[in-house]
Amino acid sequence: MSRTITLAMTGASGAQYGLRLLQCLLAADCRVYLLLSSAAEVVIRTETNLDLPADLDEQQLFLSQRYGADDEQLQLFGRDDWFSPVASGSSSPASMVICPASGGTLSSIATGASNNLIERAADVALKERRQLIVVPRETPYSAVHLENMLKVTQLGGIVLPASPGFYMQPDRVEDLIDFVVARILDQLGLEQDLMPRWGED
Repeated sequence: MSRTITLAMTGASGAQYGLRLLQCLLAADCRVYLLLSSAAEVVIRTETNLDLPADLDEQQLFLSQRYGADDEQLQLFGRDDWFSPVASGSSSPASMVICPASGGTLSSIATGASNNLIERAADVALKERRQLIVVPRETPYSAVHLENMLKVTQLGGIVLPASPGFYMQPDRVEDLIDFVVARILDQLGLEQDLMPRWGED
């Protein structure tokens, strides 16, 4: 496998972004450590046609089969699994993406809270000066959201709002999803053919 990436999904709308990113990361032969908040599970069931199992092991098997992951390519960790690799700077991956990121998660990252594994993994990424990409999906932004995004940026994180462009003249909702996912993959330095870069045919 080419590299390991932590992907966290929280309770903001836009589960399709995270699931499509998961599919692309696995297709790129990355190992993915997947963290789902309880609110993310609710959003997935609400916004998609996926009947996501409640049990963590069953979720891992379900998603592995759905996206054709190889053995041990996809690993899910519970919200309180403090012995997982992402909880420690000595073994956490070089890159973490939170997609979608709720306002609450953004606030927790900005203030250094580590009340669950997602928050702890983000805190580890920042303290170890590793890549952290936060994809907020909220509108409108309050001053609190804007201040937290500025703080995360100042701490070394990358704030990449789920703001799809229309200059590609999208035909489907999936094209708008791919636009955002392509920008995330670009930030990760992974080859992608979802969307041409500006100036490319």
